[in-house]
Amino acid sequence: MKDVILKVNNLSQKFKIKSKKLFDKPKILKAVNNVSFEVYRGETLGIIGESGCGKSTLGRTIIKLLNPTEGEILYNGKKINDLRGSQLKSIRKDIQIIFQDPYSSLDPRKTTGYLIEEPMIIHNIDDSKKRREKVETLLKEVGLDVKHYNRYPHEFSGGQRQRINIARALALDPKLIICDEPVSALDVSVQAQVLNLFKDLQKKHGLTYIFISHDLSVVKYISDRIVIMYLGKIVEIGDNESIYSDPKHPYTLALFSAIPPESPFEKKEKLTLEGEIPSPLNLPKDCPLTGRCPHEMAICSQKNPELVDVGKSHKVACFLYQQKGNEKNE
Repeated sequence: MKDVILKVNNLSQKFKIKSKKLFDKPKILKAVNNVSFEVYRGETLGIIGESGCGKSTLGRTIIKLLNPTEGEILYNGKKINDLRGSQLKSIRKDIQIIFQDPYSSLDPRKTTGYLIEEPMIIHNIDDSKKRREKVETLLKEVGLDVKHYNRYPHEFSGGQRQRINIARALALDPKLIICDEPVSALDVSVQAQVLNLFKDLQKKHGLTYIFISHDLSVVKYISDRIVIMYLGKIVEIGDNESIYSDPKHPYTLALFSAIPPESPFEKKEKLTLEGEIPSPLNLPKDCPLTGRCPHEMAICSQKNPELVDVGKSHKVACFLYQQKGNEKNE
């Protein structure tokens, strides 16, 4: 039986949006809508979706930068939704986050050494001498040099800055790291180096990653299991091989068909989703892909499909597979 480090149950994140009209009630934006999944210790769970699907909001809600509107977050079996003060501070030692932009996520007025040491100062870990030694060790681990200790963020390239962010996340010896598109702002050649660094650090420290990205090739390379999100909901989840070799959901098929073929002689069938994407301010109660899906049926406009198991822990939220999944469960 696999060891579950994080479990998310029916998690929702909603925001009130003020109306432009004076006496109108605020509208509700559903960024994350009734999401449930598990993360196993030592794995990399990739989360894919187009911009605005709620994947980054999901990551920030898990680490409690945002308080969830509904649902629960369980870390090592303990509910962390309502933690405050010292209890929340203690959990944050175990759960860290690496942000997308390596430029704005570092204080330009602080040196590299201080930026990496700061989490240890906040949590009152060791004395200054031991903290300095750990910072120097972390600099080497992420591919930087001890001489970079007293340099400022503006003196580094984007790839080097992201390595500083990785070292900073490792400073508290976390168990789970949420990677929010950590390579999307980097050049392709640098992306490969940073991805390999993530893999090496995972083996060395026994880390668990939630890796958020819109880049399908990046997620395929680094992930063990993959979650596909659309309009704040999970539409498909499964292991890396089953998702890429046998995608089920029409939205997943459309995403994959947009990837350019590896060979110019390769013929690839392209699935295009017609129509407008629904607004998260006014989400339909039926299937969110209604009106865009080429396989739309009458039931699709009547209710929202639930995730069902289609074999090998591969789950999909689509009425094309609903009957098969129910037969399997029976």
